[in-house]
Amino acid sequence: MNAKLHAICDCKGRPLNLFVTAGPVSDYIGARALLGTLPKVDWLLGDRGYDADWFRDALKDKGIHACIPGRKQRKTPLRYDRRRYKRRNRIEIMFGRLKDWRRVATRHDRCPKVFLSAIALAAVVIYWLLILNLEARAERLERLPPDWVAVLLFLFF
Repeated sequence: MNAKLHAICDCKGRPLNLFVTAGPVSDYIGARALLGTLPKVDWLLGDRGYDADWFRDALKDKGIHACIPGRKQRKTPLRYDRRRYKRRNRIEIMFGRLKDWRRVATRHDRCPKVFLSAIALAAVVIYWLLILNLEARAERLERLPPDWVAVLLFLFF
């Protein structure tokens, strides 16, 4: 079974919405499915597979700026914020965390519903661990002298 996972994550790499399609299906299907569940954000970072005029127009209607590089087949190259696009590594890190789960990485389940439920379970645990990590950081910051807090906030966040 080939499957393609489409995901929305926040700026900290926590998975928010997931959608699975068959492997040979275009990325536009996943984009159309997740378009209605987009949170209120300023920017959306995506790879070249999500480059479509209708998708960019839909994002613009929602008040979201698209940071998606144009496909190589476009006659006129599209402008995008290259500096902001480099932050897309957080999305790749989120996918890497999901693939730490052997069942997800090897696509052990044949049924798409069971596969998506395994991904959802892994996503919930990842989200929970990241929240615990942030709470632990906050506890450590409370024990520090006030002049160190500003420096550490700059370094950690």
